[in-house]
Amino acid sequence: MFLVEPTRKVAPSVAAVLDPSPAPRPDRRTHEGRYTRVEPLDPATHADALFAASHGDPERARIWDYLPYGPFASEEEFNAHLCAQAAGEDPLFFAIRPHASDRAEGVASLMSIEPDHRSIEIGHIWLGPDLQRTPAATEALFLLIAHALDDLGYRRMEWKCNAANAGSRVAACRLGFIHEGVFYQHRIFKGMNRDTAWFSILDHEWPALRANFETWLDPANFDEDGRQQQSLGDLNRALTAFGVDD
Repeated sequence: MFLVEPTRKVAPSVAAVLDPSPAPRPDRRTHEGRYTRVEPLDPATHADALFAASHGDPERARIWDYLPYGPFASEEEFNAHLCAQAAGEDPLFFAIRPHASDRAEGVASLMSIEPDHRSIEIGHIWLGPDLQRTPAATEALFLLIAHALDDLGYRRMEWKCNAANAGSRVAACRLGFIHEGVFYQHRIFKGMNRDTAWFSILDHEWPALRANFETWLDPANFDEDGRQQQSLGDLNRALTAFGVDD
């Protein structure tokens, strides 16, 4: 897959931070959007639907290719996994529940939470086949990113993925993240080497990106068959003058 990733062409700086006080930690709260609801992960509520969205055929099994866990041999094993995730504070896990189906179809988290440095990451993202490439999927990630950068005042939002995961790298660029480099031999997952690609959005970059999200998510951007009029990749590409595949 051809990919040209945007990079920053600015020199590193040493400068005073306008507000060096710690940012608040994100808490367990529901984020409501036009197309979806992002709610704190609750195995009692979400496990059955999430298992169905992520197991049962080869397409669903591919969800787990680049994650450090899964697929799971049984619903009981999967439920135990979700219980462990739901109990943690970092990562802080959420279920993605599109309004169209009103069932959980994916997961995302806020993680690597560093209030003292106002740095945070969005990760552990997986989307069931019915959720992939939908406004609900994009809006879910937008809601979490906006909460961290707008509501909580973080100044750096990170996205990290297996460097071999071309789909995740394309998704990061489509959402407006800037590529910062690759950490080679960074992790060992499932007995395999993982080189990690790093991306970020900085606070001063966010207002223009937020406006692009809002433009793309506007119902007027979709025709009666649900086809987009403008792509989010094109909108964000115009900000960086670098291209990615949609």
